[in-house]
Order: sequence, then C-alpha cells, then structure tokens
Amino acid sequence: MDEKFRTRLKEESKDKVFRLVFGRTVFIMLSVSIQILIWALFILWLQEYFVYFYAMIIFLSIVLVIHIANNDINPTYKLAWEFFVLAVPIFGSLFYVLIKIHPQINILKKRLATRIEETKIYLEQDTDILEELKQKNDELYGLTRYVSEHGGFPAYKNTKIEYFPQGEDKFERLLKELRKAKKFIFLEYYIVDEGIMWDSVLEILCEKVKEGVEVRFMYDGMCTLKLLPHNYPKKMEELGIKCKIFSPIRPVISTYQNNRDHRKICVIDGKVAFTGGVNLSDEYINVTHKFGHWKDTAVMLEGNAVKNFTIMFLQNWNITESQKEQYDKYIVESDTVANGYVLPYGDSPFDKENVGELVYMDILNNARDYVHIMSPYLVLDNEMMLCLEYAAKRGVDVKIILPHITDNPTEYKIARNLYPRLIERGVKIYEYTPGFVHAKTFVSDNKKAVVGTINMDYRSMYLNMECAVYMQDMEVVVDIEKDFNQTLQKCKEIDIEDCNKYSKIKQLIGKILWVISPLM
Repeated sequence: MDEKFRTRLKEESKDKVFRLVFGRTVFIMLSVSIQILIWALFILWLQEYFVYFYAMIIFLSIVLVIHIANNDINPTYKLAWEFFVLAVPIFGSLFYVLIKIHPQINILKKRLATRIEETKIYLEQDTDILEELKQKNDELYGLTRYVSEHGGFPAYKNTKIEYFPQGEDKFERLLKELRKAKKFIFLEYYIVDEGIMWDSVLEILCEKVKEGVEVRFMYDGMCTLKLLPHNYPKKMEELGIKCKIFSPIRPVISTYQNNRDHRKICVIDGKVAFTGGVNLSDEYINVTHKFGHWKDTAVMLEGNAVKNFTIMFLQNWNITESQKEQYDKYIVESDTVANGYVLPYGDSPFDKENVGELVYMDILNNARDYVHIMSPYLVLDNEMMLCLEYAAKRGVDVKIILPHITDNPTEYKIARNLYPRLIERGVKIYEYTPGFVHAKTFVSDNKKAVVGTINMDYRSMYLNMECAVYMQDMEVVVDIEKDFNQTLQKCKEIDIEDCNKYSKIKQLIGKILWVISPLM
C-alpha cells in the first residue's frame, strides 16, 4: 500500500508539473502579460502627447483621492488606495476606475441580491428565540439582531455541534455521513485536489448518484490554475454529478476575479452540515506535508441550524441560473433537541456588511476572562487592532496562535510587522512550531466560540465569500478551548526580543507591504 501510494504521488506530481508548464496557468499568465505589454506600448505611443496625458492623469488622481476620502469604506482601505493612486498615478488611477466600473462585478451583485431576496422567507428569525434572548442575554440578543437583520442569517436552538480538532477527524466523519445520504448532497469548497481525500469522497458520491441521490459540487475557480483540469465540471457531469466553478479564472485583466469563494460547506439531506477550515486536499489530513504538520479544525451541525448552510449554498449555486430554484424541497425541519444557541452565517464582499469581522469584534468587546484565537494569517485593519488591544488592556487574556511554517511569506512578513505593537499592548502571540495552523477559531470565557472559514486578514474580511458558526452556552465550547490549550503546548511564545531578532530586511519589507495590505 505504501509503495502504491508513493508511486501515485510521483505520477500525480509529474502530471501537475506538466499541467503547470503546458496548461491553463501558463496560458493565463502569458495572456495577462501580453495585455500589460499592450498597455505599456500604448502609453509609449502617447509619449508625443505625454505631457497632456500625464496632466490629465494627475487631475484624475486628485479627483479620485477626494472621492476616496469621502467614500463610505474602511479608513485603512482609504489610506491604501490614496497612497496607491498618488504613488503610481497612471496605473493606480486607471486600476481604481477599472474596479469601480467593472460590469461583471455589478452583474454578480445584482444576481446575488436577487437570490438573497428569493430566500428571505426561509431565513426569518424565530421571534420566540429573539424574545428569549432579550430577556436572558443582552449580548447575544444584540448580535443575533444584527446578523439576522443585516447579514441575513437567523439564530437557532436545538442544534447539536460536534467539533473536530484535526482535518483527519473531520474526514473520517464526513465519509461516514456521506454514506448515509438519501436525498441530496451539496459540496462547496475553495480547494479541491485529486488525491486520497478527494478520491475517497468522489467514490462515495458516485455510489450515491447511482442510488438516486442528487449531488451538486461547486469549487472556486482558483483550482483551475494548478489543481484541477479546466474541463473537470464536464468530467463530473459524466459521472452524474452536477458541477460548477465559482468565478472561473479567465485570461484577461479583470478585478472581477479578485473575489473568491473561500467557503467550505457540505450539506447532507438538509439534516447535517460541515464547515471549518478543512478543504478537500491531502495536506488537510496530513497525508502530504508541504508545511510540516497541518493543524486545522471543523464542525458538524445536526438540527435546525443546518437550514442556513442549505440556503447559503443554494444562493451561490443559483447566481448563474436563470430559473428560480425549488428551495422548498431542500428545507428540512428537525426534531433534534439540544442546549444552547447556534448562529451559522455567511459573509459576502458584495454588500457593505463585514459580518465576519464584526462577529469577531463582538466577542472581543464582550469578553471578561479570555479570548483565544487560532488563525493562519494576521493582516488587520486598525479597528480590529484596537479591539484586540483594548481587550488585553481590560485584563482579558488574549492569545493568538499562528503558524511557524507559513504557506504565504508575504502575509507572514506583514504579521511580523504587527507583532511588536500587539505584544507591547498585552496581546500574547504564539507560533505553532510543528508546522502550519490553518484553523480559524475564536473561543471566549468557556461560553462562546466561532469555527469557520474566516481568516484574520483583509481578504477574508472584505474580499471573499466566507462562512462560520457562532455557538453559545454549549458543551462543545469547552472542547474547543481544550483543543486550544493542547495546541498551545506545541507553540513558542513570541516576545519583543524575538521581534528584534527578526531580519531587518524582512522587517522593512513588512512595513512596506503593510501600507498596501488592504489591496492584496
């Protein structure tokens, strides 16, 4: 078995290298490079009139800076855009205009808004739960009102949650639950890669299709760059699996492709749902070891709150559909009995609500004893920095576990730039020495927790489609805190001395990158 697996890995590695060198990725990069070259040649062609052209661009940049300063966006974003437009006025100004007038983004917004309007009837907040919270729990009452009224997702009672402290644990349970499917399976993932994990899932999906189970599978377009062939949906359709790519990567200069579907959702028969950081790829279950040991987390929901994930999936799936979905056939009423409150929610870059960030802030601002966080990245706006610092200054034990071995050197340098400020203000930073932390968890006061897909960075909080589960007054919260403390035993605390020892050149790079980090 081990020899077969090693042979397979070698074959897959050769296939991926071939795909990377001769496939779609190189074609896209070459196409975009040609477009950039054409723009550069066009500007050179204008050099005879360059004085007039440059004067026009300077005037445009001044107008844009005034417009940006008065725009209803995060101040850190304003600063980054203003710096970009003024530092490189020709490229910066044209790029900003391109973003704001791009028709595909506006079309996507309208389509998603239509789907959200269609599904409102299925996501109405139970007024009895709201009234109960108003009488018993002011904090959760306020959060529930915000997420249900402005984020579009209600809170529930009577939902069981199981926590998985490793990707391997989630994988084992996922296979078990998939085998139980009788009516439908919905899968929505950011990363899918052929290997032990995905092949095992696909085998069951094919069996279920033969049994008459409806299977829908959606993955993000980034997979087509180096993981899956561009015609993979056709292959899935041949197996009887309905398949879509969210925002396919196209060989054109376009800001439309900047918004990715970073969600990880599996819904089975409307009774069970999975989410968390674990994608469908072998590094998530430590079959391969790209960055040392891969630490990840996930949860499984069983009960009324699954409805939110069912609708969340169908909203995204139907963005490209012209006919209205028959939503009723996928809504299941549960007889599960459980304590506590569960609030599954999604976040979208196509509205003005930063639900993911505000839920995190709500936990920090209401914490009394501790807030313990795991995240692969730490690229924060000023508001989140202040929340972390204020919680620490109030005497709350704020600890953050981050990777020691990173998959993104750019974001790691930015995070290291923030370490000294946070540490000096009382936030404790730890790095997971065995490898890479991909978990996205918040846990506070043995009372409340969040597990989902939302990283502590701009891309998750402002640019991507994301999802998570907020849970309160449930036994599973203790399991999450226990896992945090066990993970902490494998971490090294970072102090100011460690910060000072960090490469001066990398520190400088981190400071420069920090200025434009909202645009990355």
